[in-house]
Amino acid sequence: MIQFSDARAHVVAGVSPLGVIHAKLDDSLGLVLAEDLISAERVPPFANSAMDGFAVRSMDTRAGVALTVVETIPAGYAPKVTVGEGQASRIMTGAPMPVGADAVVMVEKTRVDGDRVTIDEAVAPGMAVRSAGDDLAVGDLALSVGSIMTPAAVGLAATIGRMTVPVVRRVKVGVLSTGDELVDGDVQLAPGQIRDSNRRALVSLLRQAGCTAIDLGRVADDEAAIESALRDGVTSCDALVTSGGVSMGDFDFVKSVLDRIGDMRWMQIAIKPAKPLAFGTIESMGRRVPVFGLPGNPVSSLVSFEMLARPALRRLMGHTRLSRPSVVAITDDDINRSVDGKVHLLRVVAQFEADGRCHVRAARSQGSHQLAATALSNAMAVVPDCDGLPAGAEVAVVMLVG
Repeated sequence: MIQFSDARAHVVAGVSPLGVIHAKLDDSLGLVLAEDLISAERVPPFANSAMDGFAVRSMDTRAGVALTVVETIPAGYAPKVTVGEGQASRIMTGAPMPVGADAVVMVEKTRVDGDRVTIDEAVAPGMAVRSAGDDLAVGDLALSVGSIMTPAAVGLAATIGRMTVPVVRRVKVGVLSTGDELVDGDVQLAPGQIRDSNRRALVSLLRQAGCTAIDLGRVADDEAAIESALRDGVTSCDALVTSGGVSMGDFDFVKSVLDRIGDMRWMQIAIKPAKPLAFGTIESMGRRVPVFGLPGNPVSSLVSFEMLARPALRRLMGHTRLSRPSVVAITDDDINRSVDGKVHLLRVVAQFEADGRCHVRAARSQGSHQLAATALSNAMAVVPDCDGLPAGAEVAVVMLVG
């Protein structure tokens, strides 16, 4: 068996980031910036009020002083009146500061009577004023290459007027299920049949990872049909994910086809679940398209995707942080296992408790065919090869949501 770290390194090293595109800003969420974004203007472009109140000359303010209101300045309005001695302008949040004023008194610290406003306390110069360029000056680095286009990054790009951004393009991944036993939908199951859950779960995982998922359907255990589906998939996709047919059985036709048309490595990985994995490439139109052959058991399929395929797909999209967030957690229950040469990936429910630590407990049964526990879990505990862990022990946990 191959160690998990070696298998992951092999898979990640087998892919390279895709090409750069100029994506519409609205389509850039989650993508990786391919060039620095430099601000060509000041942000904010003008000095403005940080709150509703009155723009004043700070030297005129003291407790009980009454000033004459000469103008009202809403946001989006250009002030027309200079604030002179003994004067003030009513101003709204975000509105430009008028000439002559150097501070804002919040409305809660004032009393208004007609065109006169009484100030309850003195303010210092610059109080509640956002200076022009105090977020970004002309020539400042707004976002650096490698940044992920988060919602805040999208907003910042919009702030500096960028309606398109250079990013590593989103990877298009085809998902294919194989097996005579698989059926779709709410139909009466014949003896030996099961419903295909893997394909839809994998499509969902791909979308969650920021990929464009292409459902290639399910194919029966027929070598010609499997080869046709794989060849069609690599012509239209940047990568393929298959589910089932990668073990050592007589009816594992995916293995036979991939051995013939692809450059594959078949691995037995020292983890439980998700021991078998195939990874390699199929050549198509001058491209070498990565193929991830995942096991057919539902939990094994999802675990192998999370731990091996997902990091590689993130690298394809230019990410440098490939793994899910991880924490050291406390086990609330005994974790029973025996030495078998494998790392066990236990599906768990993780939550932070009053002690400030993350605590975990196993989610139901842990068989590789038992999807219910995985559906209830939000993390995986990485249990090393040992005779188990007692309640209260520390364990590394990979967070799957949040």
